Amino acid sequence: MKRSIYVLALGAFGIITTEFGVVGILPTISRQFGVSIDTAGWLLSAFAITVAISSPFITSFTTKINRKLLLCLVMSIFVLSNLISAFSTNFTMLMIARILPAILHPLFWNISNAIAFKEKGAKGVSTVMLGLSLATVLGIPITTYAADLFHDWRASFFLSSVISLIAFIGLLVFVPSIPGDKAKSEQDQLVILKDPLLWINLISTICTLSAMFSSYTYLTAFLEQITKLDGAQISMMLLLFGGMGTIGNWLMGVALHKNVQLTSRLFLILLITVQILAYYLGGIFIPMIIIVSLWGMIHTGGFLVSNIRTTQSIPHQALEFVNSLLTSSYNIGISLGAFLGGIVSSYYGVQHVLSVSILLLAVTFILSFFSFPKKITESEETGQEEFTASVCENL
Repeated sequence: MKRSIYVLALGAFGIITTEFGVVGILPTISRQFGVSIDTAGWLLSAFAITVAISSPFITSFTTKINRKLLLCLVMSIFVLSNLISAFSTNFTMLMIARILPAILHPLFWNISNAIAFKEKGAKGVSTVMLGLSLATVLGIPITTYAADLFHDWRASFFLSSVISLIAFIGLLVFVPSIPGDKAKSEQDQLVILKDPLLWINLISTICTLSAMFSSYTYLTAFLEQITKLDGAQISMMLLLFGGMGTIGNWLMGVALHKNVQLTSRLFLILLITVQILAYYLGGIFIPMIIIVSLWGMIHTGGFLVSNIRTTQSIPHQALEFVNSLLTSSYNIGISLGAFLGGIVSSYYGVQHVLSVSILLLAVTFILSFFSFPKKITESEETGQEEFTASVCENL
């Protein structure tokens, strides 16, 4: 496989580490800048909202620009934004530094997935997505650990900046020049907006991601306040969460291929169950190790469930457009979840963010009874289905 695809995977690692790495240091940032935990949560929410707004438009605005130039531009902005974040002297400056790279965030995914698919098909795209999985397993825990090791929240952003810089150099050296394409007609793509099932699935996606991130965004705060763990222990818990997520993502893919409807409902039931257990056993260390393991294994599958549920019956010519809508839905859900979790955490305590997640999952479960096709369409587009799942399973 070409080295350029592995470089793109490294870029994915840097981008996701930047987006979600802040989760591990939210309590520290809250104390550092004298803001509430729900206000600190906006560092994730604002990033996600910006991605959601820019996703359907940013690629179409840049179709004629050289793709390598755009990839390098995106990574350079991520390097710069992390440095600005590290040197922020107030919360407003930190917030601006977070929004800056989010505008171009969807551009990286669209271009890198297209390059990988052209070179190696679904295998190439899966390699790029591996960068995302590793960011969850390693990126977020190591940035959290860096902040704890140096007793300075800035260390987290410095490390993210170094990772993005390495990816930038790799893109500059190993990715060939790729001229932009002429603008495509989107009339055929827009027709899909008339499909009511698409809208139901997008709403379900928003509810699913809101549920996932209303609790996950404040997992560090939960482990600190309820389980009474120190920084190093929390880092290990986050590493466990991400590592089990890699296994869970693979199991979810196997299950979805056999039965989309049943697997989607089972995912919701299992995530509800594990968060009920966390609610009642969150203060006990040993049970929380098991709960966090199961939570991580189930949690990551939410992206893949939402993707397959939405794209399985989409015509080929509309897939790119629907993928952009999915990216927006993911990030709307992430920002909404972080917002709702922050409010509940601020007024009722961090333990009760689990109640928000459970409620949203229950709503999604109800929608599942009229929102999901029974099975993946078995047709000549089997190869297309594999590609679609690879592209969007972790966006």
